[in-house]
Amino acid sequence: MLEILIAGGWAMVPIVLCSAVALAIILERFWTLRRKTVVPPELGDQVLAWARTRKLDPGHIETLRVNSPLGEILAAALSVRLRSREIIKERVEDTGRHVVHRLERFLNTLGTIALISPLLGLLGTVFGLIEMFFAVMVSGVGDPLKMAGGIGQALVCTASGLCVAIPAYFFHRYFRGRVAGYVVDMEEQTIRLIDELSAHAEVPAAATAPARGKTAGH
Repeated sequence: MLEILIAGGWAMVPIVLCSAVALAIILERFWTLRRKTVVPPELGDQVLAWARTRKLDPGHIETLRVNSPLGEILAAALSVRLRSREIIKERVEDTGRHVVHRLERFLNTLGTIALISPLLGLLGTVFGLIEMFFAVMVSGVGDPLKMAGGIGQALVCTASGLCVAIPAYFFHRYFRGRVAGYVVDMEEQTIRLIDELSAHAEVPAAATAPARGKTAGH
């Protein structure tokens, strides 16, 4: 393997660096984007139970906020639960943008690696061909070893760039899809909570309306 890397020339250095960064990002995203970490099971039902029983002291909300990305969004809704539905939705949307940005962390870098790796391989290929042509100019076509060296460098760089780009592109799309799925799940849980909070807010308003009418009649 080391001989192959050396045969690829200096262009293999950025390709190897890209492969190391891509591998680190893939492993980190696999660990960070676990479902139980992002969207813990039964968390939405638990928060709905809190909202129904009014067990919403600041300690509960703060614990929920640091629990998970889903918990952070639900905590944002609970922190303004006494406001109107529009204000609750605005707070949730603002928090959701920050949460999604963190879930997509490093994915742009992974996509960039998938894009530039074949270009780096192509660059190494071009330099390998240039080296081969210079060898032909100096020694003529009578020395096949020098020509083989340039051709070998070109092929190694091309293959290495593709070997880095293909997995990087695959996992970039995979993690994008996983984040999109999590966003849909979090939206569903958040809408349920907002509906519950709005229902609780409408009950006292409906109960106080007859009392005001009787006061005005007297």
